[in-house]
Amino acid sequence: MSAFSINPVSLIRTLSMALGLAVNGVNMHHWRTALLCRGIADELKMPREQQQKLLYAALLHDIGAASSHDERRKLLTPLQEVKMGGTIHTHAEVGYRLLQGSLCFYPLADIVCMHHDRWGGGNPSGLSGDAIPLESRIIHLADRIEVLVGRGGQRPVLSRSGEICRNIVAKSGSQFDPMLVDVFLKCSLAESFWLDMDNPNYADVFFQEMNRWGQSSFSLNEVLNIAELYASLIDQMSRFTATHSRSVSCVSVLLAEHCGFCDTGQAMMRMAGLLHDLGKLSVPNSILEKNGKLDEEEVRIVRQHTYYTYRILEQIEHFESIAEWAAFHHETLDGKGYPFKKSAAGLPLGSRLMAVADIFVALAEHRPYRQGLDKDSIHRIMYEMTNNGKIDRHIVDMLFDLYPTADNLVKATAEVSYEKGESSLSCAVV
Repeated sequence: MSAFSINPVSLIRTLSMALGLAVNGVNMHHWRTALLCRGIADELKMPREQQQKLLYAALLHDIGAASSHDERRKLLTPLQEVKMGGTIHTHAEVGYRLLQGSLCFYPLADIVCMHHDRWGGGNPSGLSGDAIPLESRIIHLADRIEVLVGRGGQRPVLSRSGEICRNIVAKSGSQFDPMLVDVFLKCSLAESFWLDMDNPNYADVFFQEMNRWGQSSFSLNEVLNIAELYASLIDQMSRFTATHSRSVSCVSVLLAEHCGFCDTGQAMMRMAGLLHDLGKLSVPNSILEKNGKLDEEEVRIVRQHTYYTYRILEQIEHFESIAEWAAFHHETLDGKGYPFKKSAAGLPLGSRLMAVADIFVALAEHRPYRQGLDKDSIHRIMYEMTNNGKIDRHIVDMLFDLYPTADNLVKATAEVSYEKGESSLSCAVV
């Protein structure tokens, strides 16, 4: 397979879903912001191509806050610009840097960068008024409306609509584009405008409508680049996750190559390695960075990460194998792993390779509470796991035949990260 025929909406939706793992309401915030943007865009009779770009950007607009649970929580308050101490633009700038390096998503970078720019100026970009991209102005307005809708508690949304409109009108000409405020007020006259936002089941209808935009063909390099974007989100969560995804990816590809995987298979394994800890976006930074043994409750929280990795990736067309290879890395041959309790018969070769690569990297890398282990210690631990029916002995034998290369891959990845000013420490495997 030299290319993947994938609906761009499924990629955007799953990435948006990943961003919302940790904080209740953030994922809903993304799609409801996009829903508001669509209503405004329809009223403006925005061309389809421009509307697509707007909605994609709306679904990813808080991507720069993905690596921090605290940052994501702050985004859900309408007083955020006061409570965040003037740092409201920080996550927008981080999002810009992430998207700018993407082969597929770079057209969204400028929109995301300025999605909190105020109409009246005083923005880091130096822009104001019509100089701010129209898409950014729409997302800024929709974002604030959605937050006000989401803070209504038990009161029906229609009982709060007038109050929300007054709040937005009060900031017209200072924070928001007056023309867009007028468009919003026109849209708001329809009860369905508010009820669609208040109906979580409408999300599926919304995305089905977006799916009609059709499939796109992505090259292997483009899909790998998207996986790199996901890995950047994961590895930026903590100084202890700075290189883990890329190290696991490199070692799993090394093993796949020696198992006879074709070029496409190796590329898929690289993606699975980059994405295997995607679900760790659901784990609070305080747990990832804990300098000591996790308690029972913290272990339960960490163990949910592979479940979310699978449920996110399985939604992307042609990612079935990638989802299994990535998400089953804590399953064991004896059926006592997690979260699906798969046994040997249900674990494909790619998943077995990933499990061995993940364990090796976790042992070889530094952890919050200890330095990386030496070869003899890693050998003892991993062969004890084979003797206990946890991981595939044949693959462990292969790993130690290739040990110098595998060890150098882990060290080289850490060195590259260190040169970039990141920590070379990695999270522990639980």
